[in-house]
Amino acid sequence: MSRGEHHRIHAHDRLQRNRMRIAQEAARLMSEHGIRDFHHAKLKAAERLGILETQALPRNLEIQQALREHQRLFLADSQPQLLRQRREAAVEAMRFLAAFEPRLVGAVLEGTADAHSAVCLHVFSDDPDAVTLYLHDHGVPFETQTRRLRNSRDDQPEYPVLLFAADELPFDLTVLPRDALRQAPLNRTDDRPMRRATLAQVEILLDESSGEDFDQRLSAALR
Repeated sequence: MSRGEHHRIHAHDRLQRNRMRIAQEAARLMSEHGIRDFHHAKLKAAERLGILETQALPRNLEIQQALREHQRLFLADSQPQLLRQRREAAVEAMRFLAAFEPRLVGAVLEGTADAHSAVCLHVFSDDPDAVTLYLHDHGVPFETQTRRLRNSRDDQPEYPVLLFAADELPFDLTVLPRDALRQAPLNRTDDRPMRRATLAQVEILLDESSGEDFDQRLSAALR
């Protein structure tokens, strides 16, 4: 092996080790400090580790995988209970919001929810004010924000977001038009259509044995 080839292999190995280190540190930051944004977590992790190479920044999917592993190693006693609590709360909220065809999304669906995680739902109405009026009429105090979701690289519309708490758990409702039921926005982790679950599918997840592989349970539930 020539010196140049040896150098390239060494550089590649070092880059892969740094990607893994950043992903693990980003997962720790997300778990312990409640950081929800993958990009922010990976930049903060790289800064903490003193790794300046942009090529060493892991993909969002790598961070999500590292987060699952971090939870398996360090939060095995608490995280499953926190996840189940939020899935049960999601079921109650989805029944309450049935008129708006809610779909569960995000960490509570994916299985990485922790003490910092909100129950994130997509609700659907061609009149966003109908959702706010419904909450108001039922005495639910809420805050409003907006959020951009990506349908494609060039299509990133802004949608209303309603934030409220119930039973000391945070809820995050994104209000989309009804035609958005046909095609989910792109997931920030892998640029594929976001996984979303109906009420019936979330109930299946709750009923499934915890000993089964998570991805198998989720894939089966979303069929």
